Formats: sequence, structure tokens, C-alpha cells
Amino acid sequence: MADEEIADTKKYLEDSCQPKCVKPLIEYQACVKRIEGDDSGYKHCTGQYFDYISCVDKCVAPKLFGKLK
Repeated sequence: MADEEIADTKKYLEDSCQPKCVKPLIEYQACVKRIEGDDSGYKHCTGQYFDYISCVDKCVAPKLFGKLK
């Protein structure tokens, strides 16, 4: 049992949920492109990034908790 590699179910579920979160991903990528070259360090895309991750997490959570032992 110790030699058995454990599969990362969360990573698989995240990959399967990403197509459902295309709009937040596009908004994040647009923000990154928009602030590209900003040397001041004041501009960031944290809000758009969290919107995207939140979308993926909302999709993953119900599926993941059903698979926990």
C-alpha cells in the first residue's frame, strides 16, 4: 500500500471544471495583458484572479467532498 501512488482527485476535478469558468478566465487574461509593462507595481489583477479561482472552486467542491473518505 505504501508504494501505491495516490491520485490527486482535486487536480483532475479542477481541470474538468475550467471549461465552465471561461468568462472569468478571459477577464483575468485581459487584465494581465492590460497591465503588462506596468513598472509602478500599483496595478494588479487580484480581483479577476480570485473571481476565476472562486468559479473553479464552486464547481469542484460538491464533487470533491463526495469523494472524500
